[in-house]
Amino acid sequence: MSLPLWLEELNCELLACVRCTRLVAYRERIAREKRRAYREWNYWGKPVPGFGDPMARVIIVGLAPGAHGSNRTGRPFTGDASGNFLYPVLYETGFASQPFATDANDGLQLKDLYITAAVRCAPPDNKPLPEELANCARYLERELQGLARSEVIVALGKIGFDAYLNGLRRQGQLVRKKPYCFEHGATYEMPDGRILLASYHPSNQNTQTGKLTKEMFLKIFQQAARLAGRSGASRRPADGLAVVARTGL
Repeated sequence: MSLPLWLEELNCELLACVRCTRLVAYRERIAREKRRAYREWNYWGKPVPGFGDPMARVIIVGLAPGAHGSNRTGRPFTGDASGNFLYPVLYETGFASQPFATDANDGLQLKDLYITAAVRCAPPDNKPLPEELANCARYLERELQGLARSEVIVALGKIGFDAYLNGLRRQGQLVRKKPYCFEHGATYEMPDGRILLASYHPSNQNTQTGKLTKEMFLKIFQQAARLAGRSGASRRPADGLAVVARTGL
């Protein structure tokens, strides 16, 4: 799928970004040293652009590229355990053309879904610093502005959740963040007209401990499909998901 001009320009700027000295050094070091299992790979080692359908009604906002996942493959949630948990669910709910994501040339396509992140370079220990989140915010905000057809934001983890809220605050659309509490399954009607749906991040830490199960994750994307009006589904919550409407706050 060809990208609109605005998105091509944004991605070109993103790929040239060196604002965060710590992240640049880390992503490039990981790409040089590699993991033993991927010695034959030519690591991406650069900022990772968003991926998906430019006409999407649903946007996923994640945390950041994994050091040996997206930082290796160059595509969000591709080549690591988080992606192995995410894409089968996206396939089952009709958002992905296949249930696996191994590399950027594996044929995977997304329908009505776009994946982006709060930070575009792999951070040490998956923990970006506040100034790194601030530096990357411009890219997320421009994506959200350009993806004008989107109706639902699925925030994977609190960092992605806060990144979206902070963007609304900078734009003057949100006065206070306090009414918007992160909890798995919480759903908020937002001042920009979108619906914010919160989920635990599909990290190993969450999936291997049972904090996030496939059933829980499946309900999130079934709910996202309903909220976006896909396949004629009603805009009502899936069983077990909380709905909290907060408008104009």
